[in-house]
Amino acid sequence: MTLKAFLRRADLHYGNGVHLHTAASGSVGELQALYLCLDDGQHQAVGEVRINIAYLNGYAAEQVVAQALQALAVLPWSSDPSHLLSQMPEWAASLSMPVRNLIDCALHDLLARRAGVPLAQWLGAPVSDIRYASNQTLFWSPFDVFLAQADAYVKRGFHDLKVRIAVGTFEEDLVRLQALRDRFGDEVKIAVDVNGQWPLQHALKHLEALSRFNLVYVEQPIAAGDWDALEQLAQHSPLPLMIDESLSSGEDVDRLCALGGKLWAHLKLVKIGGIAPCLSAARRLASASVPYMIGQMNEGAAATAAALHVACASTPSFAELYGADGLCDDPAGPLLYLDGDARLPPAPGLGITLNLEKTELIRSF
Repeated sequence: MTLKAFLRRADLHYGNGVHLHTAASGSVGELQALYLCLDDGQHQAVGEVRINIAYLNGYAAEQVVAQALQALAVLPWSSDPSHLLSQMPEWAASLSMPVRNLIDCALHDLLARRAGVPLAQWLGAPVSDIRYASNQTLFWSPFDVFLAQADAYVKRGFHDLKVRIAVGTFEEDLVRLQALRDRFGDEVKIAVDVNGQWPLQHALKHLEALSRFNLVYVEQPIAAGDWDALEQLAQHSPLPLMIDESLSSGEDVDRLCALGGKLWAHLKLVKIGGIAPCLSAARRLASASVPYMIGQMNEGAAATAAALHVACASTPSFAELYGADGLCDDPAGPLLYLDGDARLPPAPGLGITLNLEKTELIRSF
């Protein structure tokens, strides 16, 4: 049966006072989402990827759209979707990770819908209860907004907070972390994300200064690219170090596995090319005793759902699934955030429906 495919897009916005601002991204006003919709006549599936993340991967949004159009135009839509998915490492090798992720997620959704089970169960999760505890991120914002957002998250049952730092001065970062500890004590777990902004010569001193806050981990303390420096820093750090921007390929996973847990890992579908490679990397890290997090960019419900299903199937030490929380114009749903969890109904596939009227059609195939 020949598939019909549709490439669509939408711009998403937060309506709960959240404003994205990190040291790597600067201020971000909207999430630009690209959707691949598949229709086999009985099942409608969807994949989503955020495309305005050049600060992470170097690809401008329109570059991703153009490459997706080229790839989708030559895909053999009469082929068995399971064959397309299993052969992706070969035919998609030249594609960027965002485009691979888009196609991979849509194919996974379709195949799980055909099987009549939630994607996590199709991936091997023992139960069909689709929920996982997630952190929440405190982006750079005025100090009163920062504390108000922390209060709101804790009241909603989110006791795992990640603070984006290295936007202002290090002294300001210390003040904010001390305020969280004064306000919540040990009621919350706190981690920080440096987004690779510390100079190497200052990193160890900064880590020592942060050690008094009993942080769970420090993410990407120095810029990606210097693995030797990261390994050396990890050997002397008083706090666990997790890498994000430094992890973008199977070779990076191999290196982390060889280190045996000296550095922790933040896996994202958009960085590693989709559900299948992410789940494979997670299992390799687990077998090498490397703690890891299944995370995401700030993304809509369909992309977040894919990460949630991978978390349910791989049971990571940490999960970062807050990306769709508070979006006011997301065309996909339902995805709920309750009592510290991201949750989906136990429906087939991703468990997500896309409201096409809230998206713009780019091209059909």
